[in-house]
Amino acid sequence: MAHIMFRQLLAVSALGVCLILTGCGPKESSKPSTKTIPLDVLQDKIRGGWAGQMIGVSFGAPTEFKYLQKTIEGPLPEWNAERVKNSIHQDDLYVDMTLAQVLDDHGLDATVEQVGTMFRDVKYPLWHANLAARRNLKRGVPATLSGTPKHNSHANDIDFQIEADFVGLMTPGMPQASNDLCYRFGRVMNHGDGILGGMFVSAMYSAAFFESDPRKLVEAGLAAIPSDSDYAKVIADVLRWHQENPGDWKWNWQKIQDTWDKDEPCPSGAMLPFNIDAKLNGAYIALGMLYGEGDMGKTLDISTRAGQDSDCNPASAAGVLGVVLGYKAIPEEWKQGIDAIANEKFAFTNYTLNEIVTSSEKRAIAMATKLGGKQKGNELEIPIQEAKPMAIEMWNNYGKPAERVSVKDPRWSYTGKWTGDKMSDQKDASASIEFEGTGFILVGMYHKMSEAGTAEVYLDDQPPLVIDSSSDEDDPKGGESLYHRFDLEPGKHKVRVVILGKPYLEAKEAKVTLRDLVVFRK
Repeated sequence: MAHIMFRQLLAVSALGVCLILTGCGPKESSKPSTKTIPLDVLQDKIRGGWAGQMIGVSFGAPTEFKYLQKTIEGPLPEWNAERVKNSIHQDDLYVDMTLAQVLDDHGLDATVEQVGTMFRDVKYPLWHANLAARRNLKRGVPATLSGTPKHNSHANDIDFQIEADFVGLMTPGMPQASNDLCYRFGRVMNHGDGILGGMFVSAMYSAAFFESDPRKLVEAGLAAIPSDSDYAKVIADVLRWHQENPGDWKWNWQKIQDTWDKDEPCPSGAMLPFNIDAKLNGAYIALGMLYGEGDMGKTLDISTRAGQDSDCNPASAAGVLGVVLGYKAIPEEWKQGIDAIANEKFAFTNYTLNEIVTSSEKRAIAMATKLGGKQKGNELEIPIQEAKPMAIEMWNNYGKPAERVSVKDPRWSYTGKWTGDKMSDQKDASASIEFEGTGFILVGMYHKMSEAGTAEVYLDDQPPLVIDSSSDEDDPKGGESLYHRFDLEPGKHKVRVVILGKPYLEAKEAKVTLRDLVVFRK
């Protein structure tokens, strides 16, 4: 014991000498660099960002998901002042704004649970990861889990990527703050690449307040996400291919297609041309920005012509470019019609364009102040942050789609009464199939609330689980997960669906419709 005490005393003495003679102790962290922006410029750039989204989503709306695995050739629909009115009813805007409302209601430290409470109770139409998340929340899944693959088979979809703009618009020059907000909000409906898509886009918005070079903006987005993620690898590829061939965006598009348009896990797109994967569509955002070269028209044209989600992608690209330009400098041909609707409420929200701009500016000032900046008269001093990727769990552990088995495939067995499109409301009617893999999605219809029924799903020898087919909306939705599992042991498995013949909640009918079984393997 004495020897140990002596060695400890010697170590402390040596440390003291070191501190005195060499200054090798802990050093004070250097003060973060700051940048100052006039408040009128800040507001103009925020307005430009919201206006860019309105322009982009309206510009691309006529071609949304009409061009799959191919570029759009020939003339696009002619742009005019009337078309921007389409943005008032677009989920790109109304979901974006109701998420921002959570911060206006609860402050900058709003929790995941508060986001989930808002999202659970919204009445507007939703699709894919958003719809699955709201269904999960209504059925008791916590907000911290409602976007995970265990509960949400759309976890890698584009949803949060298209509604994260509000984050970047309130974090000018502060990408770490942007990432923190993206994780708190994005995990409600997404996971893995689905969250990274929001971080990528938001970080570009954040950078666009002080940077105008499109390549540097894409690099700023890339710097905010983990370099070993598939999302980062896609964007790095697009940047590299642009450097190799800066004059031909279609060549780059084909490289993206050949390398990355695969393994889409979404039940609507697995093993099909349809691809709503966040990272593929994120690549099209980067494509439009890089080859658009800072020109609004070219940026809109390329990000739209890339296909797939051809309204959301130009909305994101034009939103970032709108911040770079500021509203006043957006060419009149693109912003025509916006001033006329600037005081019209966006569907399902409490905001007009003028009101969301004011709200975003207040939150940007509050965020900068919270992080050590300050408002000085008509200027805002912002503590500039270096991008710092956030480590988050990815989808990779859950396998990849390997086979899609239609309900008309002879491997399915049926008992009882089923219609030709495999809908049944008859008690004890059943459908079963055997497969080999490590996971599956039982793909079917979400019926409108008045028609939805219930069923039991049996997996191997496990106890049955009761499912329902309600969309929680007045519209049916196809290509959805009635039930899925991604955690099975490799080998043969059996799924059996038994119709209960009972309506879900207050429904008047009891329909359950099957479409496919998507098989996953590691």
